[in-house]
Amino acid sequence: MTVREQLLGLQDIQYRDFTAKLVPNIDKADIIGIRTPVLRMMAKELSSADADMFIKELPHKYFDEYNLHGLLLSKEKDFDRAISGLEQLLPYIDNWATCDIIAPRSFKRNTDKLLPHIYEWLGSNRTYTVRFGIGMLLKYYLDAPSFSPQYLEAVAEVKSDEYYVNMMIAWYFATALAKQYMDTLPYIEGHRLSDWVHRKAIQKSVESRRISDEHKQYLRSLK
Repeated sequence: MTVREQLLGLQDIQYRDFTAKLVPNIDKADIIGIRTPVLRMMAKELSSADADMFIKELPHKYFDEYNLHGLLLSKEKDFDRAISGLEQLLPYIDNWATCDIIAPRSFKRNTDKLLPHIYEWLGSNRTYTVRFGIGMLLKYYLDAPSFSPQYLEAVAEVKSDEYYVNMMIAWYFATALAKQYMDTLPYIEGHRLSDWVHRKAIQKSVESRRISDEHKQYLRSLK
């Protein structure tokens, strides 16, 4: 039985319909409807041979296949293999859910080697490649000792008309305000972000439990 046949055998129609509302740019016919925990279990249980064969089968037909592919890449322990796999997959990613599911375990131990790739992704003309790059800075570079103010500047310099890029920029700065408040605040005080991203970052910050009431009150005044 092929990986696709296994996925089709796990179809949940109700979950497919729910997922279609979350990723409206994806045709419902291209969504099988499989919950993420089920995909994670499948990624864990696939044999190495089946997994290797599957990730070479680009492009995929189904949204769920791309999510499984991302989860298989996330398991990759070798940094160079993870990067190689990502460079093959990223051009095919066309939605936020697949983009955000990918988090190769080897990246956390190789943040120095990862940075040049992140800067390349930030400069891409592909929406979800840029979003992925910002997501990596959010995930791996907002805590000490990996944090540097230069990463705030790199994200602030990203200019886009794409909703899913701008939403990730807003999430990045909201998270940065929670983790690196003093370094991040000048970007809000100086209105360094686009109007929409500026307001959305403040909104997400005010909704966060990780930011003090005092800081929230001040951020509200900067809208």
